[in-house]
Amino acid sequence: MIKIEHIGVWVHDLETMKEFFAKYFQTTASERYHNPRTGFSSYFLSFPDNAARLELCHREDISEGVDQLTAQLENDGYHVLGQPRTTGDGYYESVVCDPEGNRLELTV
Repeated sequence: MIKIEHIGVWVHDLETMKEFFAKYFQTTASERYHNPRTGFSSYFLSFPDNAARLELCHREDISEGVDQLTAQLENDGYHVLGQPRTTGDGYYESVVCDPEGNRLELTV
């Protein structure tokens, strides 16, 4: 039978999310993985029934690029239709108009 081994979720605060799942879903966390070269960190959370695991993922600069580019474009006079935010489907994005008024979604 085919099964899901794990699902990854990008989060802003690894420690808070790890504690949330431990408190309310009785998960056990792996040791924190951290790659200093990329800034990527994660925990694998195991549920009591040993079903699929949940991977909480975080990268230090994951939203900084969108924030910085949005600010630069705004400072250069381009119209920002939507300030950086996390969308309902989990993307971190802003919406900026290009010189012809086309909407650009800056996303991570």
